[in-house]
Amino acid sequence: MNLKDTFHVFKESDNFFVSLARDILTVLFAVLIFASFSQVVFGMWTPMVAVESGSMEPHMNIGDIIFIQSIDRTHVITYEEGMNNYTSFDNYGNVILYKPYGQEGVTPIIHRAMYYVEEGKPMWEGGPAAPYAGYITKGDNTQTNRYYDQQGQISYLMPVKEEWIIGIARYKIPYVGYLRLMIPSF
Repeated sequence: MNLKDTFHVFKESDNFFVSLARDILTVLFAVLIFASFSQVVFGMWTPMVAVESGSMEPHMNIGDIIFIQSIDRTHVITYEEGMNNYTSFDNYGNVILYKPYGQEGVTPIIHRAMYYVEEGKPMWEGGPAAPYAGYITKGDNTQTNRYYDQQGQISYLMPVKEEWIIGIARYKIPYVGYLRLMIPSF
């Protein structure tokens, strides 16, 4: 049997194991295509995160899937800069995904970059001096996020360094992330 005949038998067979192998290969092919597309468009193999808290409501809700563009492919526009006519997720500036304190293996934070502060400058009006240059961040939810992340437990007194930023939020798909949130992390 030549290669063409073998392919035809594989494609048309009703045998359970052949059908299972065909389905597995189809899924693997689809994942490969999606991952390649994601790498080209977003600069990341896995460009999605599920929103786990209400800190960004009403612009991002628990269970939303957010598509992230790699920081290597773009630059951050802060809330302060965005006031000159740039919005994202119904507010000024970019929403960034960052590693709190730059730590690996912890859940990243997805909050808005409010402004950039230089080393030694006050982190907010009347606030302490920044130990180094970085972004001051805050969630959009006015009920749960009345203060900057750097004033509370998320990134206490530590601006977000550029190298801590994973990427910038670009798009969302509502509710689809609930499926991800129901699966435990290992």
